[in-house]
Amino acid sequence: MSGSGNDFVVFDARVEPAGRLASGPVIREVCARGTGVGADGMVFIEPTAADDVQFRMRYFNSDGSVAEMCGNAALCVTSLAAQLGAGSASGMRFETDSGIASARISNGQPEVDLWPVTDVRPAAEIPTEPGESRIGYAIVGNPHVVVLRDELETLEIVRRGRAIRMHEYVRPGGGANANFVARRGDGGFDIRTYERGVEAETLACGTGSVSTAILLTEWQQAGLETTLRTRSGRALTIKLSRQGSAWLPSLRGEGRLVFRGLLPVD
Repeated sequence: MSGSGNDFVVFDARVEPAGRLASGPVIREVCARGTGVGADGMVFIEPTAADDVQFRMRYFNSDGSVAEMCGNAALCVTSLAAQLGAGSASGMRFETDSGIASARISNGQPEVDLWPVTDVRPAAEIPTEPGESRIGYAIVGNPHVVVLRDELETLEIVRRGRAIRMHEYVRPGGGANANFVARRGDGGFDIRTYERGVEAETLACGTGSVSTAILLTEWQQAGLETTLRTRSGRALTIKLSRQGSAWLPSLRGEGRLVFRGLLPVD
């Protein structure tokens, strides 16, 4: 499945357990581009014992590490769950390692309501480089650093992304994803993301886009609804509201089934 170019191998593991498929070596083998299926991560739709919840989403990065949450994977799972009958298109709830997410199909696209975001730091203690004006930090399932730039085309994303990903400011939390955002001439925003666990640029990042939208609002650069154009050219839309000191975000975007197949596992 593809969520704006952020791609995943998704398994329906509600009846038959994931077993060896959820092991690091198999995940790395399947996600390897060129020698495997190729993906940014692997996702399992599993049973849950939680009340008023239809299923559990378990997500692994392509290096086999567990990620607490992935926004684009959640969009893909919402779309697939509606197709499989695992959840209702009009509304479903599912468990993640970060909490319970509510989701639905809205205007033909999956939309996910995320939990309250309370750890938002508009000024992160990371020095800026030329072309950068602000650096902030937020935890939306995963930790994210957000950098406001003049433009993105000259960005050396691997060099700068790696430096931020393990900067001493975020190192105690195991590092962070690095998101770079810039305003276009037409007033909209473009975003690029370097993802930990993938250790490269991905074409989109859902929780990174939510973190970016929150910080753009904190910086008074955007309002309560922000659309970000990802590196794939597809858009992610984030709606925000406030509850006391917490941000309440929802994320809407692509959750497209690319193909179904059989995977031989020895």
